[in-house]
Amino acid sequence: MSAEIQEIDVAEARRRIDEGSRLFDVREPGEWDEVHAPQATLVPMSELVARWKEIDGGDEPAIIVCHSGGRSARVVAALEQSGVPAVNLAGGMVAWERAGAPVVRDAQGEPRHEH
Repeated sequence: MSAEIQEIDVAEARRRIDEGSRLFDVREPGEWDEVHAPQATLVPMSELVARWKEIDGGDEPAIIVCHSGGRSARVVAALEQSGVPAVNLAGGMVAWERAGAPVVRDAQGEPRHEH
């Protein structure tokens, strides 16, 4: 029996973040270093068992992001089973960048814009 997870798009995620929701990135450190949302907190999926209690969305469900939405969907399902309200950012960082949302890139922090 699998529970349906809630997904939100980039526009809704940005609206919620502006209103105080927290964004958690569950990719690995190398992926994070390559590109991440400036508002995100890194909690790699590989460390989730040890660190899941760090994920707290405040008054709203935590927003979970990965590269394209697959890993974050699994994390959202696990969090929900543990009683932590969470939503999946549909399309992950791929969708985030395509939507023109702000990003931080590599050690130089230089954003790359694809047109």
